[in-house]
Amino acid sequence: MRVPVDWLREYVAVPTDATGEQIAADLVRVGLEEEGLHTGGVTGPLVVGRVLTMEPEPQKNGKTINWCTVDVGDSNGTGEPQGIVCGAHNFEPGDLVVVILPGGVISTPQGPLEVSARKTYGHVSSGMICSERELGIGEDHDGILVLTRKFAGDEATLASLTPGLDAIPLLGLDRETVEVNVTPDRGYCFAVRGVAREYSHATGADFTDPAAELSARAPRGTDDGFPVELRDEDPIRGRDGCDRYVARVVRGIDVTAPTPRWMATRLTEAGMRPISLPVDVTNYVMLGLGQPLHAFDLDTLQAPIVVRRARAGERLTTLDDQDRTLDEGDLLITDRGGERPIAIAGVMGGAQTEVGPSTRDVLIEAAHFEAVTIARSARRHKLPSEASRRFERGVDPALAAAAAQLAVDLLVEHGGGVADEAVTDVGSPMAPAPITMAAGFPSRIVGVDYADTEVVERLEAVGCTVARDGDVLTVTPPTWRPDLTTAEDLVEEVARIHGYDAIPSVVPTPPGGAGLTHAQRVRRIVAGVLAGEGLSEIWSAPFVGADRYEALGLDTDAELARSVRLANPLSDEQPLMRTRLLATMVDALRRNVARGTRDVGLFEVGLVVDLEGAQQSAPTEDVGVRPSDERLAEIRAAVPHQPRHVALLLAGDRDRRGWWGAGRPADVTDVVDVVRVLGEALAVRLEVVNDAVAPYHPGRCARVQLVDGGVVGHVGELHPKVIAALGLPARTVGGELDLDVLTAAAEATVQAATLTTFPMAQSDVALVVDEGVTSARLEAALREGAGDSLESVALFDVYRGDQLEAGQKSLAYRLTFRAPDRTLTTEEVSRLRDAAVAHAASTTGAVQR
Repeated sequence: MRVPVDWLREYVAVPTDATGEQIAADLVRVGLEEEGLHTGGVTGPLVVGRVLTMEPEPQKNGKTINWCTVDVGDSNGTGEPQGIVCGAHNFEPGDLVVVILPGGVISTPQGPLEVSARKTYGHVSSGMICSERELGIGEDHDGILVLTRKFAGDEATLASLTPGLDAIPLLGLDRETVEVNVTPDRGYCFAVRGVAREYSHATGADFTDPAAELSARAPRGTDDGFPVELRDEDPIRGRDGCDRYVARVVRGIDVTAPTPRWMATRLTEAGMRPISLPVDVTNYVMLGLGQPLHAFDLDTLQAPIVVRRARAGERLTTLDDQDRTLDEGDLLITDRGGERPIAIAGVMGGAQTEVGPSTRDVLIEAAHFEAVTIARSARRHKLPSEASRRFERGVDPALAAAAAQLAVDLLVEHGGGVADEAVTDVGSPMAPAPITMAAGFPSRIVGVDYADTEVVERLEAVGCTVARDGDVLTVTPPTWRPDLTTAEDLVEEVARIHGYDAIPSVVPTPPGGAGLTHAQRVRRIVAGVLAGEGLSEIWSAPFVGADRYEALGLDTDAELARSVRLANPLSDEQPLMRTRLLATMVDALRRNVARGTRDVGLFEVGLVVDLEGAQQSAPTEDVGVRPSDERLAEIRAAVPHQPRHVALLLAGDRDRRGWWGAGRPADVTDVVDVVRVLGEALAVRLEVVNDAVAPYHPGRCARVQLVDGGVVGHVGELHPKVIAALGLPARTVGGELDLDVLTAAAEATVQAATLTTFPMAQSDVALVVDEGVTSARLEAALREGAGDSLESVALFDVYRGDQLEAGQKSLAYRLTFRAPDRTLTTEEVSRLRDAAVAHAASTTGAVQR
């Protein structure tokens, strides 16, 4: 929110010598964070000049420029006239204009521009004669700003205009604007009125509520006002989407009348572009008081106006000329007894009732709409208007009549209109609910000893009404503070107004607890192991399109059946939630390679969706109200299964090249090794089995599973077609595992092995098996046959050749035996080895070589 300092002074007694920086610092003390300070955007010598001569010079390109001499007084240091080239023609000798001299800086859409003396069109142009747009005080760029016309009728100002006069204060370019960041719970600060109130809290300066005098003058509703009916009741929240509607009619307005210069200046400083008198008046009232207004062309309306929810299939062309399909959750303003939509309430009006050049009579709408309804409509239609920003954060329901009165006053004064005596004011807003709080509650929560009287004073300062019964306070929040609903909210107000700097910086003692859950420990272990293996952790947005499934060589129909489709995606090209991490990780790999990183190792731990059956729509509930158990069950039932996965990608060299050697590119064995290390870190026994699934190369793919057969995931080299479709480096390898399966497998109690000082004994065996027998299966058989004395098994050789029959292979293992209580004899070791081999033979068909 941009707050012009001069406008702020109208509502609160800001000291005349207070700078924008000091005001911003004061507002920070009550929780309004400073976003920036703004001035006119022009620095350096900007002076009043009198045009002495003006010589038109036609150019070869068909353009005519004017070679001018301009009297700028002594501001150029010589007192001589300044020679300036100008392309505009709306001025003549004798006119007073605004000149920026060499060394001055003006703001342009491309950034600051420093003006210098330069040769152009055969002359040295020493400065520039400025238009309103170049100075940032208006939109006129067709001609030069002529001061004698701008200040026509202001004899005192005209008399003071002399060549060389500093034009920066003359045009208000030295006026400061403070920009503050308004948090969602402080919607009342989206107005100068609200910021002025906060400045008063911070400094004690006298605050004059501009709405108080307006409310006193605003007439009450009459029976003969423009007919308005409120027919909405939200079935979910059980309350009206519009609980107050004020309508005022002003007739005979000259819509072509200029917006007063002071109003246009304030709107510009606040970041809004002046458009026309009716529009500028509604914007001025909204910025000043915080109540959004809308102006309808009265001649286009047919009574009565009806506020209701949209019906299925209804459409509306809004003021931005977009034909929109309305949702049944949208709150509408309609006429003709509810038959024709004319506005999306609190968001944007319709084109059919827009105030135009031929408008003479207008109807001013000042209404109070329910915040959640407006927020959802604005997001649904992607229309984040200034009005919706305020309504969705909460607008003061008591403000409507005052805001309408100010708009009527301005239209009558500056547009020549006449206000109808008939007034429409229907609806009854819900009063703020009282809050019960112990007087000592703020002291207990904040840790600062607040006196009971001080607590009452602070709450009354922010507008609350406080009734005291012993140590119990009954606090009724003001109408402009819908965020005050609990005792904790009141505590924050007490602490904020008293001063956050008065709260001591004491580190609280953490309570005892259970620490991390098992799943959290597993995730930390996994991330630590993968980082230790040289991989970098990433986060990728979980949104994909159906084309990504096709590029990965997956069954697109099957993936779409498992995918959740977003109702309002950030990108129309990515409307689905991912079903696997690799679908989004490949973008990060491609981006890193494109930026010159040749050797890349990435991993991600994240959620995927695994939809079972048809996608359901979860019911919605109001914020701050706990849903019923039945409604919670419906919400949970609509949420699809979201397992947590871990995925990795390797490209380039795994062992980097250098003076020490040629390096080695990453291959399937590297991802298999990473999986093995993960299993060891989690004390989970895994085995790797040949497989052929997308998106991997069918001959270089492996299934990772638990020893008992539960599938954990797949690893392998990406298929060449996948690599080509996604633009990935050749021979990229990767894998994806179900972390939830690993977490469940790691829950088994791990028994620590007892250390022993007795020596180990080793024995090597070579076993011939069929190609279909995996090393993991044969190793498991050896372990089971050898018993507890077998300490480890290591595969150290694989042989395929002429000495074996076709379809066979020889696997050589080193068996390490150790007893905890004695030294094993040679006979015992041989017996244990033979038992291991015999069991392997009986279970896998292995034959000892």
